[in-house]
Amino acid sequence: MRIPWELVVSFALGLGLLYAIGWLLLVPMRFLWRLIAGGLMGALALWLINQLSGITGIYVAINPFTALSVGFLGLPGALLVVALQYLL
Repeated sequence: MRIPWELVVSFALGLGLLYAIGWLLLVPMRFLWRLIAGGLMGALALWLINQLSGITGIYVAINPFTALSVGFLGLPGALLVVALQYLL
């Protein structure tokens, strides 16, 4: 029993297309989950800064822009948001 080479090539092309489609769907989702996790961690960091406002006198509004910037940039983002709060 022989397997035709056309069948082998078509299965290989099908598997390659399935892999490419799966990769194209997975990469944006990974970026989206990382963005959501960074936003939540940024909001948590800003909440912690606001909880310490009695001691430090620093209060920063928590909104999606500030939370995402702190979550994306980390400590420099938190310092940037606090500096912008005092400049504006």
